[in-house]
Amino acid sequence: MNASFPTRTRTRTPSHALPRARRSALALALASAAVWLLPAGPAQAQPAFPSRPITLIVPAAPGGILDQAARMVAVELTKLVNQPVVVENKAGASQIIGAQAVTRAEPDGHTLLMGSIGPNAAHYSVYAKLPYTPADFMPVVHVISMPNVLLVNPAVPAATVTELVALAKAKPGALVLGSSGTATSGHLSAELLEARAGIDLTHVPYKGSTPALTDLIGGQVQVMVDNLVTALPQIKAGRVKALAVTSSRRVAELPAVPTVAESGYPGFEVTVWVGFMAPARTPAPVIEALHRDISRVLAMPQVRQKIADMGGWTVPMSPAQFGTYVQSEIDKWAVVVKQAGIKPE
Repeated sequence: MNASFPTRTRTRTPSHALPRARRSALALALASAAVWLLPAGPAQAQPAFPSRPITLIVPAAPGGILDQAARMVAVELTKLVNQPVVVENKAGASQIIGAQAVTRAEPDGHTLLMGSIGPNAAHYSVYAKLPYTPADFMPVVHVISMPNVLLVNPAVPAATVTELVALAKAKPGALVLGSSGTATSGHLSAELLEARAGIDLTHVPYKGSTPALTDLIGGQVQVMVDNLVTALPQIKAGRVKALAVTSSRRVAELPAVPTVAESGYPGFEVTVWVGFMAPARTPAPVIEALHRDISRVLAMPQVRQKIADMGGWTVPMSPAQFGTYVQSEIDKWAVVVKQAGIKPE
C-alpha cells in the first residue's frame, strides 16, 4: 500500500523584494558557494599512476633468479602501463645494499624491490642488526618459487649426497662451498644440509649466483647449492654435477636426480621464492594497481611458459596473503638459523 503525504507549497520571495542587507548576504553566500564548486587546482589533483618510469631494484648480480624474474616482468609490464620499467642491479653485502636502497626511495610505487628468502626472511635472524626491518616493506605480489639444486664440480669424486657427505667427513673444511651470498637460499640450503649431516664446508659468499657458478665450473669452489633456473643449463652441458634437489619432490627437468630427503634426510625441503615489495607508506591504491598489473603479466601465456621453463611456479596471492607468507618464512628460518648456528661471514 502506498502511503500519501500532504504536500506543502513554498512561497519564494523574489530577491529584489528582500531588504538590501539580506540581498548582500545572499550574494556573498552564492559567491562563496561558487568558489567551492570550481574544479580543484593542480595541487589537489591526484596524479595518474604510474606517472614516470618504474625501477625494479634487484639486490644481486645479473643472471640469477632475481634478475631473470625481474627482467621477465619488466618487458611485459612496460607495454601494459605505457611507462618504461627498468631493472637496476644493486649487488653487495648479501643483498642488503639493494634492499636498503628501496627503503630510502620515495614511497610512491615507482621503485620496487625484487625481494627474496634471504634479505626479506632469513636475514632477520642471521644478522644481529640490519639497516631495515620487515615493517619497512609492503608486500605487492609473489612472482616465482622454485627448488634449489646441490651441485659439485665434475672433478669431485662424489655422485650422490651420501658420497659427498662421506668425503666431507673424511676431510673436514677441505671442500669449499660457493654461494650467491650469505643467508641466500643456496647458502641456507647448504647450511641446513651441513647441520643435518654433521659436516663442515668452508663457505665463500659471492655477489650473486653467476660469479659463484663460474668459479664452481672453474674448480675454485667444489660445492654449491644454486637455483634450478641458473643451474640447469650448466647441468645439461656437463659442466657441473647435480646430486639432489631441495624440493619435497623430484622435478620434471631432472627426473633422475633425487631429492635431499630421498638421499637420507627426511623432511628436508627448501624452496626459493621471489616477489615484489614496495617501500612502507606506499598508498594502498598504488599497491593495488601494481598487484593488478603485475598479476596480469604473470597470467600471460608467454610468461607462464617462461616460468615453467625455469622449473618454477607462481602462486596467486593478494598483497595481504603474500605478506602472511613472508612472515611465515621469517618464522621458519628463525628456527633453522638457530638450529644450524648460521652466522654472517
